[in-house]
Amino acid sequence: MTQAPAATRATRRQHDREIVMLAVPAFGALVAEPLFVMADSAIVGHLGTAQLAGLGVASALLTTAVSVFVFLAYATTAAVARRVGAGDLQAAIRQGMDGIWLALLIGATVIAVVLPSAPALIGLFGASDTAAPYATTYLRISSIGIPAMLIVLAATGVLRGLQNTKTPLYVAVSGFVANAALNVGLVYGADLGIAGSAWGTVIAQWGMAAVYLVVVVRGARRHGAALRPDAAGIRASAQAGVPLLIRTLSLRAVLLIATAVAAHLGDADIAAHQIILSLWSLLAFALDAIAIAGQAIIGRYLGANDPQGARAACRRMVQWGIAVGVVLGLLVILSRPLFLPLFTSDPTVKDTALPALIMVALSQPICGVVFVLDGVLMGAGDGPYLAGAMVVTLAVFAPAALLVPVLGAGLTALWGAMTLMMAVRMLTLLLRTRSGRWVVTGATR
Repeated sequence: MTQAPAATRATRRQHDREIVMLAVPAFGALVAEPLFVMADSAIVGHLGTAQLAGLGVASALLTTAVSVFVFLAYATTAAVARRVGAGDLQAAIRQGMDGIWLALLIGATVIAVVLPSAPALIGLFGASDTAAPYATTYLRISSIGIPAMLIVLAATGVLRGLQNTKTPLYVAVSGFVANAALNVGLVYGADLGIAGSAWGTVIAQWGMAAVYLVVVVRGARRHGAALRPDAAGIRASAQAGVPLLIRTLSLRAVLLIATAVAAHLGDADIAAHQIILSLWSLLAFALDAIAIAGQAIIGRYLGANDPQGARAACRRMVQWGIAVGVVLGLLVILSRPLFLPLFTSDPTVKDTALPALIMVALSQPICGVVFVLDGVLMGAGDGPYLAGAMVVTLAVFAPAALLVPVLGAGLTALWGAMTLMMAVRMLTLLLRTRSGRWVVTGATR
């Protein structure tokens, strides 16, 4: 009678160890990424307001361009993890190389679009006449680093699929340090101004990409995987990424609608919204780290033809997601008096943000389930369902958010709509995981 519970406890401990070993380094790497922009902002900010404004516009465009192609990491992680589970490391790394070649092709295309159209793109954001030249300079130079950023995404997916999240952490931290040092040296030491900041970031990004390529190429040679581009493999990687691209674009649309609605509510509301959104994004990193672990673990179990192990790992990760969500929610409630003064001294903004922060705190357990199940289904290669579910979620959220100013409601109601959005996502993801249709075993889906 005691053997089954003991076996269950042992299985849970095994899953816990796997989750922690993958999620903790992944969290560190995720947090390191936005530090690039923060370092650039801190350094460029001392050049003048116009330069900082130009950096803000250009960074928004660059961040959007790269985040749209995050499927390079997600789809690659799932595909590589399946091959690892099947015991075919050669095919796993070959799959990863296809993703890296796809990243290079997309990066080259983005450069070809951005370089000639940079002034027009900056103009769409309504940059002032004083900030626009700086924004254009930064955008044109930084676009040279876009292929490197996409290579980093794809190569990160390869290593995550290989159950290695420590190397991405080391590379991310080293890249941040190099970026900060290069920015200081080129902006002030070489007196290149905002162009120096852009060049420093580009050099750091290509340095990170080079490290990743060395690691992947060594792995390819060790296991006899071909390095040359394979048209069929690249095409398959692109096809696998399309549903995740639709999912990402739908999610970006949700965030853009929320920001647009907050802007219509008034200056205090949009200021408070930006503060809350920055916190929400930080909390998302912690939950996304568990999702990344889920992608790697689920893909490996399914590739090893172990559906029972995949389901058990899914259940355990959902428990982790809920627990971490509860802890994060409590931290938000307890830290409110300390958090808000870091961003504003305006009492109106504080009063507007406080009740909305309560809504964010209460939604964290829901967010925990959503992020985890999102990662589970990505690891299972269930991209088409994720795309459809996110489109449905957008269709529910958009009218709810747009009604907020019509009904004379405020920021708290808008974040209520955001919570509704997460609840709809949770419902669609729970329905899918309970159906079992995501459990497709084998080296390929």
